[in-house]
Amino acid sequence: MSAQLSQKHPTGLYILFFAEMWERFSYYGMRAILLLFLIDKVSGGMAMSAGEGAAIYGIYTASVYLLTLPGGWLADNILGQKKAIWYGGIVIMIGHIILAIPGGAVLFFLGLTTVAVGTGLLKPNISSIVGELYPEGGARRDAAFSIFYMGINLGSFFGIAIVGYLGERVSWHMGFGAAAIGMLLGLIVFRIGAARHLKGLGEVPPAKIATPESTAQSGKNSVLGYGLIAALVIFLIVLQYTGTIDMTTAQGLAQGAGVIIVAISASYFLFILIAGGLTRVEQYRVLVLIILFLAISLFWAGYEQAGTSLQIFAERHTDRMVGGWDVPSSWFQNFQPAFVLIFAPILASLWIYLSSRNMNPSIPVKFAAGLILLGLSFFVMVAASKIAVTGQLTSPLFLTFTYLLNTIGELCVSPVGLSSYTKLAPKRYVSQLMGIWFVGASLGNLIAGLFAGGFDEGNVMQMPALFNQVAIISTAFGLLILVFWKPIKGWMGGIS
Repeated sequence: MSAQLSQKHPTGLYILFFAEMWERFSYYGMRAILLLFLIDKVSGGMAMSAGEGAAIYGIYTASVYLLTLPGGWLADNILGQKKAIWYGGIVIMIGHIILAIPGGAVLFFLGLTTVAVGTGLLKPNISSIVGELYPEGGARRDAAFSIFYMGINLGSFFGIAIVGYLGERVSWHMGFGAAAIGMLLGLIVFRIGAARHLKGLGEVPPAKIATPESTAQSGKNSVLGYGLIAALVIFLIVLQYTGTIDMTTAQGLAQGAGVIIVAISASYFLFILIAGGLTRVEQYRVLVLIILFLAISLFWAGYEQAGTSLQIFAERHTDRMVGGWDVPSSWFQNFQPAFVLIFAPILASLWIYLSSRNMNPSIPVKFAAGLILLGLSFFVMVAASKIAVTGQLTSPLFLTFTYLLNTIGELCVSPVGLSSYTKLAPKRYVSQLMGIWFVGASLGNLIAGLFAGGFDEGNVMQMPALFNQVAIISTAFGLLILVFWKPIKGWMGGIS
């Protein structure tokens, strides 16, 4: 199966694979210790409460993905994807260097902001170039994104292991410094490899090669588009002055950010649909992108509990002793990338095999399966939390099986979704809509942080109900997509 997965792919895919691997090493490594650093009261951390730390964590991870929207716009209209990736990587590295300097809260938050800005530039555009390598689309592009996704998770695995260990057992800031080294290696790989194997890709901003027809139609509707933007600004001002958005606490700031993300996403989709100069077929495809956006937001809200509620559960309610050694709690997050590395080649080969026999499940069916598997994984955590409320430490097998189910669900959703957005998005908006895809991750991360903030440190009795909530909502939405998969597939206009 692995041979079938890797054959006949261009060298450029593997350049992007390793560049993304090192970028994700830096991101996931730092993310693995971020919440622990924020709530640490003993070893030089920020000494926040679990609720406040989880809210800050959610705001940061949400900002990382929210900024992919302006990052995609800059690539589509000014820089092109290659320059956006290069400059974004440099900014990320600088951000991690700032985090490695012990200098108090102001310097720390400056470093977080810098990393978020750089990731917003890099993240959507490297995925867009992967799509450009496969203009024919189809199962081969899906397989390529599965290979690319293995690079993401290989970087994640080593980042969590190395940065997590250094941060928890040596020094928080040494862990942040290791993340900077990872990004430097990613920049070197991209600079050397892109010159030889990515010529002609991502160099000219797509907006500059739009068709005359699309430009004319877009111009006619530009006034309406600007009206939508103005309405969004007014809406946000009203929310602020009426007290709906409360910026006085970390939790309030996170809740306000959620309202802003939803408003921005809805406004942007409306702008593209109404003022984007789309054909009827393109409009229906964008409607499918909206459905996938809602699904991925809900999926990440559950999946990203790995860095929040599941991290807290691993730290406080899981037996981590192995032969007298206390395993770092952050290492439990490594089950996700490890399972991706094991199962991604299997599922990618399965999609190709089924496609060759006209049996490949449609995109909405794969999304439904991913959400249902995520829901089942949290039913496992409901059982684990019922043991934890009795005061006992739970077996690590509960978290292991939870991560197994939600990782297989992830492989049905995330690489398929990445590929789908490159297929369904109108060419001149591909990086911007790829940014919207990551805004879905932004919303999911924010919800994950708010959910973990609901963990009352003095009331473990609430855990089963909280995990049950995630399980029921994820499963129900997955079943809803499964019921309506045929009309959704029809809106895709022949793309599979």
